[in-house]
Parts: sequence; structure tokens; C-alpha cells
Amino acid sequence: AGQKTYNGVAILSRHPIGDVQVGIPGFEDEQKRAIAATINGVRVVNLYVVNGKTVGCDKYDYKLRWIDALHGWLSDEVKRYPQLVVMGDFNIAPEDRDVHDPKVWNDDSILTSTAERAALRRLQQLGLHDSFRLHNEEAGHFSWWDYRAAGFRRNLGLRIDLALVSEALKARTAAAHIDREPRLWDRPSDHAPVFVELS
Repeated sequence: AGQKTYNGVAILSRHPIGDVQVGIPGFEDEQKRAIAATINGVRVVNLYVVNGKTVGCDKYDYKLRWIDALHGWLSDEVKRYPQLVVMGDFNIAPEDRDVHDPKVWNDDSILTSTAERAALRRLQQLGLHDSFRLHNEEAGHFSWWDYRAAGFRRNLGLRIDLALVSEALKARTAAAHIDREPRLWDRPSDHAPVFVELS
């Protein structure tokens, strides 16, 4: 589901895909930022969360309203589908250990502001676990680096791409990692792929 040159989300599977949902039910929004489907009994929700631009602007307010609508949807999804994965570009770094410099990325910064992190924690309180943190406690692991100022080479990054797993999938989470290698390719994305492996 996408908008040309703007927003888009997709799910690709080698197995049959069913019960597809595009967009957040009940939330009128022409931007293509959410898609869900069920694959082999696992409900997959793929997101491209609003960036928000700057704290306090209209886009920031829209981001918080969008996440609030997402919360309402996921509270139903986790009941309907105990085996649930919610993944994508969240445009929020959960904690200080997920940013290269907490003094730069602080409570007043976009992607790390108090309200954004509180909204993410509220989603997790539905029973969703950060799969990466089930296997990696260390700081300094990032999934996004700014193209400017040699951000990748200097490892000036943020971990904003997440895969959250439900309580029923927590024990099945065999591994979770970030693949930095594609970031070295010619003309790469500013994001690196994030994986969660279920046993």
C-alpha cells in the first residue's frame, strides 16, 4: 500500500497471506502508513510511523494522534491474534541507549521527546516486547544514520526500526538483529534492515 514518492508499507511472504488490513481502522488518513496480514497463524503489522518533523508543530501533533489511534487498533489486534508482531520504522528511539548522544537526542528532540517515548511505552504495555532487547542489552546498536556529517562512518545513529512481539511469541523469539551491511552499498537507504527470527 503506497503513495508515489511518499509513504508506503508492504508485506512479502513465501506462504499464503490472509486477512489483510490496510490503514488503521476507524482513523481517516490518506497516508499509507500501516498494513497487516496473517501468515501461518502469526499476525504481522507493518508500520511507517509519522516522523513528526519538530516537537510542537502540526506534524508532531499528527504523529501523537496517529500513535493513539494505532494503540486502539493494536489493543484489539493483540486480543484477536495472540501471536502478533508489530514492526517497522517507528521514528522513535525507545531509550537513551538507543541514540549515539543523549545530550543531542533529548526530551525536547524529535524522535526522542518525552511524549513520543511515552506513546511507545503505552504500545508496549499492551504486552509487546522489543525483540532486539530480548537478545541485546548493549548501547550503541543503531538502525538509522543521517546521510549528513558522515553519520554512518562515525556511527552517529539511532535505533528507530523495531520489531515488537507479543507475549505468546516472546519465547519463540530465537534471535533479533540489525544488518548493517546493506548500509555500505552504493546509494543505500539511511536505514538498515532489522530482523526477528521466530523458532
